[in-house]
Amino acid sequence: MAPRPIFAATHPRACSTAFERVFMARRDILECGHEPFGDAFYFGPEFLSDRFRDDADYRKNTEYCNTTFKDVLESLADAEKEGKRLFIKDMAYYLVPPDGKPSQIAPSLGGGKEPGNPTVLPVDILKRFHFTFLIRHPKRSIPSYYRCTIPPLSEITGFDYFMPNEAGYVELVRLLDFLLERGIVDRDHITAIDADDLLDKPEPIIREYCARIGIDFKPEMLKWTEEDREYAAQMFAKWNGFHDDALKNSCFQARSHAQKTSTVESENKEWAEKYGPEAQTVIRQTVDDNIPHYEYLKQFCITV
Repeated sequence: MAPRPIFAATHPRACSTAFERVFMARRDILECGHEPFGDAFYFGPEFLSDRFRDDADYRKNTEYCNTTFKDVLESLADAEKEGKRLFIKDMAYYLVPPDGKPSQIAPSLGGGKEPGNPTVLPVDILKRFHFTFLIRHPKRSIPSYYRCTIPPLSEITGFDYFMPNEAGYVELVRLLDFLLERGIVDRDHITAIDADDLLDKPEPIIREYCARIGIDFKPEMLKWTEEDREYAAQMFAKWNGFHDDALKNSCFQARSHAQKTSTVESENKEWAEKYGPEAQTVIRQTVDDNIPHYEYLKQFCITV
């Protein structure tokens, strides 16, 4: 049997695009799928998100307005026919109805319910993937995401207000717990990465990740050519504005400065100065709501 497609499940602003670029540099053996399920989650006839629910014109004017979850899976299957192993980076929340709403299998995949399954994909399909996880502390990811939903960035991203239910942590937890319950992921062999560890020690972390997913590590995965940049830019174009920082870099090297320590007070002050007092309140609440989910996932992270 061919190795299962790798599914790197994450949440927004977890440095996942820079992480993905590492694997985009292995086009000799990997075919990358960049956030494919977002098309169906936001825009297609089975859309789950409220973000564009009341803006039918916006959804109709995207090239994904007819994309179902079945279409996404078929496009991934077509990519696999190229003979390379699939590497998919996507948001766990794209597979899960938001706000804890009851889930059922996407109509295009047969509909109906599977007890305990929080996603719109049947268990038989979930079993096809080798799931891995990438997380980052909410005190870093949430303000970063907020910035993408206000001017000037919102004019590029098209996301013009902040939705706390797009934080993505609770869906990661629900997905992982279900995969553990069904034996799709083995508790003793969970492969999870904390973005701060990745930024501090990129090569050791990537080496360990590669060993766990069964691909050989090569140093050139961390140094990107102009051809790599052009390929990434083409892949990232559909989520314009979200990936600009990741595209600017030509390599993944350890950060040279220690992460600054912060307190709740210093964070609140910084967010209020950057975004205003109302935004600070929303960011603080969203961070605090998601810290327990982050800490639960953190226990499974790779250490090197």
